[in-house]
Amino acid sequence: MSKLVIASFAEFEGHIGKELGISPYIKITQQQINQFADATLDQQWIHTDPNRAAQSQFKSTIAHGYLTLSIVPYLWDQIAEIHNIKMLVNYGIEKLKFNQPVLVNSEVRLRVILQSLVNLRGIAKAEMAVELEIKDNKKPAFTATIIFLYHFN
Repeated sequence: MSKLVIASFAEFEGHIGKELGISPYIKITQQQINQFADATLDQQWIHTDPNRAAQSQFKSTIAHGYLTLSIVPYLWDQIAEIHNIKMLVNYGIEKLKFNQPVLVNSEVRLRVILQSLVNLRGIAKAEMAVELEIKDNKKPAFTATIIFLYHFN
Protein backbone atom coordinates (compact mmCIF):
# COMPACT_ATOMS: atom_id res chain seq x y z
CA MET A 1 0.00 0.00 0.00
CA SER A 2 1.53 3.29 -1.02
CA LYS A 3 1.10 6.46 0.99
CA LEU A 4 -0.62 9.54 -0.31
CA VAL A 5 2.05 12.21 -0.78
CA ILE A 6 1.08 15.86 -0.51
CA ALA A 7 3.75 18.49 -1.19
CA SER A 8 1.85 21.77 -0.79
CA PHE A 9 -1.26 23.49 0.48
CA ALA A 10 -2.60 23.60 -3.11
CA GLU A 11 -2.18 19.84 -3.50
CA PHE A 12 -3.83 19.27 -0.14
CA GLU A 13 -6.71 21.52 -1.16
CA GLY A 14 -7.39 19.28 -4.17
CA HIS A 15 -8.42 16.50 -1.78
CA ILE A 16 -11.23 18.35 0.02
CA GLY A 17 -14.30 16.14 0.23
CA LYS A 18 -12.35 13.03 -0.77
CA GLU A 19 -11.19 9.96 1.07
CA LEU A 20 -7.47 10.33 1.75
CA GLY A 21 -6.97 6.66 2.47
CA ILE A 22 -7.22 3.72 4.79
CA SER A 23 -4.37 2.55 7.00
CA PRO A 24 -3.21 -1.05 7.30
CA TYR A 25 -4.71 -3.00 10.19
CA ILE A 26 -2.85 -3.14 13.50
CA LYS A 27 -3.58 -5.52 16.37
CA ILE A 28 -4.43 -4.18 19.83
CA THR A 29 -2.66 -6.43 22.34
CA GLN A 30 -3.05 -6.92 26.07
CA GLN A 31 0.47 -5.60 26.53
CA GLN A 32 -0.51 -2.31 24.82
CA ILE A 33 -3.65 -2.09 26.96
CA ASN A 34 -1.66 -2.72 30.16
CA GLN A 35 0.99 -0.15 29.22
CA PHE A 36 -1.73 2.42 28.46
CA ALA A 37 -3.38 1.63 31.80
CA ASP A 38 -0.05 2.19 33.56
CA ALA A 39 0.61 5.46 31.70
CA THR A 40 -2.86 6.89 32.36
CA LEU A 41 -3.47 5.40 35.83
CA ASP A 42 -6.68 3.81 34.51
CA GLN A 43 -6.50 0.26 35.84
CA GLN A 44 -10.19 -0.56 35.49
CA TRP A 45 -10.56 -4.35 35.47
CA ILE A 46 -12.39 -4.49 32.11
CA HIS A 47 -9.08 -3.41 30.56
CA THR A 48 -6.50 -5.14 32.72
CA ASP A 49 -7.96 -8.31 34.29
CA PRO A 50 -8.48 -10.98 31.60
CA ASN A 51 -9.96 -13.50 34.06
CA ARG A 52 -12.59 -11.13 35.42
CA ALA A 53 -13.26 -9.64 31.96
CA ALA A 54 -13.93 -13.15 30.62
CA GLN A 55 -17.06 -13.13 32.83
CA SER A 56 -18.25 -9.81 31.39
CA GLN A 57 -20.60 -9.21 28.46
CA PHE A 58 -17.50 -8.75 26.26
CA LYS A 59 -15.96 -12.12 27.23
CA SER A 60 -12.49 -10.51 27.17
CA THR A 61 -10.66 -7.35 28.08
CA ILE A 62 -11.29 -4.27 25.95
CA ALA A 63 -8.99 -1.42 24.95
CA HIS A 64 -9.45 1.94 26.61
CA GLY A 65 -11.39 4.24 24.30
CA TYR A 66 -8.63 6.80 24.64
CA LEU A 67 -6.03 4.19 23.71
CA THR A 68 -7.82 3.65 20.41
CA LEU A 69 -7.97 7.42 19.92
CA SER A 70 -4.28 7.84 20.77
CA ILE A 71 -3.16 5.68 17.83
CA VAL A 72 -4.73 8.08 15.29
CA PRO A 73 -1.47 9.98 14.61
CA TYR A 74 0.40 6.70 14.02
CA LEU A 75 -2.30 5.36 11.68
CA TRP A 76 -2.59 8.73 9.88
CA ASP A 77 1.16 8.54 9.26
CA GLN A 78 0.61 5.17 7.56
CA ILE A 79 -1.87 6.82 5.16
CA ALA A 80 -0.22 10.10 4.15
CA GLU A 81 3.04 11.99 3.97
CA ILE A 82 2.75 15.75 4.03
CA HIS A 83 5.93 17.34 2.68
CA ASN A 84 7.31 20.86 2.99
CA ILE A 85 6.00 21.49 6.48
CA LYS A 86 7.85 22.99 9.44
CA MET A 87 5.50 21.52 12.00
CA LEU A 88 2.30 19.57 12.57
CA VAL A 89 0.14 20.34 15.61
CA ASN A 90 -2.75 18.29 16.98
CA TYR A 91 -5.34 21.05 17.29
CA GLY A 92 -8.59 19.39 18.29
CA ILE A 93 -11.17 16.66 18.17
CA GLU A 94 -14.83 17.32 17.53
CA LYS A 95 -17.90 15.08 17.44
CA LEU A 96 -16.05 12.14 19.01
CA LYS A 97 -18.32 9.17 19.54
CA PHE A 98 -17.20 5.78 20.82
CA ASN A 99 -19.48 3.33 19.04
CA GLN A 100 -18.09 -0.12 19.73
CA PRO A 101 -15.56 -1.55 22.20
CA VAL A 102 -12.30 -2.90 20.80
CA LEU A 103 -11.73 -6.37 22.22
CA VAL A 104 -8.17 -7.44 23.00
CA ASN A 105 -6.40 -8.87 19.93
CA SER A 106 -8.80 -7.13 17.56
CA GLU A 107 -7.35 -5.51 14.48
CA VAL A 108 -8.21 -1.89 13.72
CA ARG A 109 -7.54 0.53 10.89
CA LEU A 110 -8.21 4.19 10.21
CA ARG A 111 -10.29 5.62 7.36
CA VAL A 112 -9.82 9.35 6.68
CA ILE A 113 -11.80 11.88 4.61
CA LEU A 114 -10.63 15.50 4.27
CA GLN A 115 -13.68 17.57 5.18
CA SER A 116 -12.12 21.02 4.94
CA LEU A 117 -8.83 22.83 4.60
CA VAL A 118 -8.48 26.51 5.49
CA ASN A 119 -5.43 28.72 5.08
CA LEU A 120 -4.98 30.72 8.29
CA ARG A 121 -2.18 33.11 7.28
CA GLY A 122 0.15 30.33 6.18
CA ILE A 123 -1.08 27.67 8.58
CA ALA A 124 -3.32 25.02 7.06
CA LYS A 125 -6.19 23.96 9.33
CA ALA A 126 -7.23 20.48 8.16
CA GLU A 127 -10.46 18.97 9.43
CA MET A 128 -10.66 15.25 8.78
CA ALA A 129 -13.51 12.85 9.33
CA VAL A 130 -12.00 9.72 10.81
CA GLU A 131 -13.42 6.32 11.55
CA LEU A 132 -11.56 3.56 13.39
CA GLU A 133 -12.76 0.35 11.81
CA ILE A 134 -12.61 -2.98 13.61
CA LYS A 135 -11.86 -5.97 11.39
CA ASP A 136 -14.95 -8.16 10.87
CA ASN A 137 -17.22 -5.68 12.66
CA LYS A 138 -19.80 -3.49 10.93
CA LYS A 139 -19.68 -0.75 13.59
CA PRO A 140 -16.55 1.37 13.94
CA ALA A 141 -14.82 1.74 17.29
CA PHE A 142 -15.26 5.50 17.00
CA THR A 143 -15.99 8.34 14.64
CA ALA A 144 -14.67 11.88 15.03
CA THR A 145 -13.47 15.00 13.31
CA ILE A 146 -9.74 15.38 13.89
CA ILE A 147 -8.18 18.81 13.39
CA PHE A 148 -4.50 19.22 12.53
CA LEU A 149 -2.59 22.43 11.89
CA TYR A 150 0.09 22.16 9.21
CA HIS A 151 2.74 24.89 9.14
CA PHE A 152 3.90 24.75 5.51
CA ASN A 153 7.31 26.11 4.48
